[in-house]
Amino acid sequence: MTPLTIAGVNLRRTLRDRTNAFFVVLFPLLMVMVLGLAFGGEYTPRVAVVVEQSGPLSDELVDELESSGGFEIVRADDRADAVDGVETGRLSSAVVIPADYDSVLAAGGDVAVEYLATADRSAQQVGMVVRGSVDAQASRVKVARVIEERLGGDFRTNLALADQTAAALPDVAVRTSTTGTALFPEDLGRFDLGASSQLLLFVFVTSMTTATALIETRRLGVSRRMLSTPTRVSSIVAGEALGRIGVAVVQGIVIMAGSALLFGVSWGSPLGAAALMVLFATVAGGAGLLLGAVSKNPQQAIGAGLLVGLGLSALGGSMMPLEFFSPAMLTVAHFTPHAWAADGFAALVRHDGTVLDIAGELGVLLAYAVALFALGSWALRRRILRGD
Repeated sequence: MTPLTIAGVNLRRTLRDRTNAFFVVLFPLLMVMVLGLAFGGEYTPRVAVVVEQSGPLSDELVDELESSGGFEIVRADDRADAVDGVETGRLSSAVVIPADYDSVLAAGGDVAVEYLATADRSAQQVGMVVRGSVDAQASRVKVARVIEERLGGDFRTNLALADQTAAALPDVAVRTSTTGTALFPEDLGRFDLGASSQLLLFVFVTSMTTATALIETRRLGVSRRMLSTPTRVSSIVAGEALGRIGVAVVQGIVIMAGSALLFGVSWGSPLGAAALMVLFATVAGGAGLLLGAVSKNPQQAIGAGLLVGLGLSALGGSMMPLEFFSPAMLTVAHFTPHAWAADGFAALVRHDGTVLDIAGELGVLLAYAVALFALGSWALRRRILRGD
């Protein structure tokens, strides 16, 4: 019996199990979709505006808020409606312009504009824009009051004069520029970031949990019966190893092709993405081979596989981008193959890298694969020869 035949039997046996088929094919794509819908794309805060009594100044303030951009303005009937929207999460924040807004400002008094928001970062950013709009109108009102004090006249006429004077003056030019390279480019698809992390997570975890097939092969005496044929122990070990790689590669192909077709995920350079996926699948297959060789029973393999698989995936950036890690945690993360694979996909997807740009990551993954398969093959060979 050749190693390819043994590998094919292992692959078919894994995929025929409906539970395995679900976790190998459907569940990873569902997770890519959920993460993309929940966290991908741009988020536009919804800000309610309550105008208790319409007037020229209050309407101008609303127009200023609408033109500021960055959030969507919606009208609320009253303050209670706005408060309910903020509390239930339908609205990011709310602005309440009081009924005496125009009359108090025209009379030379001070009036408060109420800003209602939750204590999150988005609401704080919106609050800065709201304060900027209010301050801009307040500056115009102050100029109109100064003109009234010096030259007389009514408030409306002086406000129009202030606007005309401001329009005749040169504007202050503000130029902004970005230094370095953005962590997440503007053209990054909403599903692109989650797809690569889910690929690494599921390929590794599936390879670890499906290692139970090796234990079943030994428990049912299949390995001993194969040894009674002209099949050599090296062929059995090679076949089992290729079977582990086959499962991981098939799952990797399903995730990459399925996410590209269903969600338009871009994987960057096809050659680089394929090389990165195959090498990481080989690492995962080697880890599964080692776990299956050293575990005594399926329950032990599943428990250890989930613990190690999920732990390494979390530590290696498959559950949170490595860019959010502290320097110390980033150093620790790169003791895992996941972090190197994540760096490779980041270079391909976010920075238009090529296979040459990820040569270092590919080299590290190759070293992981060689080490894991050497240990796994040695442990499995001992098990088979002992008849365990």
